[in-house]
Amino acid sequence: VQLQASGGGLVQEGGSLGLSCAASGLTFSLYAMGWFRQAPGKEREFAAAITRSGLSTYIINSVKGRFTVSRDNAKNTVYLQMNSLKPEDTAVYSCAARNAISTSTDARSYNYWGQGTQVTVSS
Repeated sequence: VQLQASGGGLVQEGGSLGLSCAASGLTFSLYAMGWFRQAPGKEREFAAAITRSGLSTYIINSVKGRFTVSRDNAKNTVYLQMNSLKPEDTAVYSCAARNAISTSTDARSYNYWGQGTQVTVSS
């Protein structure tokens, strides 16, 4: 199983970035997908997740209204669109797959992890 995250980079405050996570080696439509982030010197935190059908999403309050999670099961890809970025959004963003119908904020419940992509927001 491989989860390949891409799309990170350096952006100014208020800018936008779109992350992608391409999955292979698993039946993608059977997995709920999550995005987690880890800022320098901080614990990893849950950011967003989407059910395996794509019909339901969950976004943490600190990014609600700015981040959108979506998926394309035909392309085995999950996306995280990030708008109105703030310096506190700076982190390594990783995608994860959970063999379940529902989403979860608990990283321990995810079966597979991608390598992460760096997002840096300058002020």
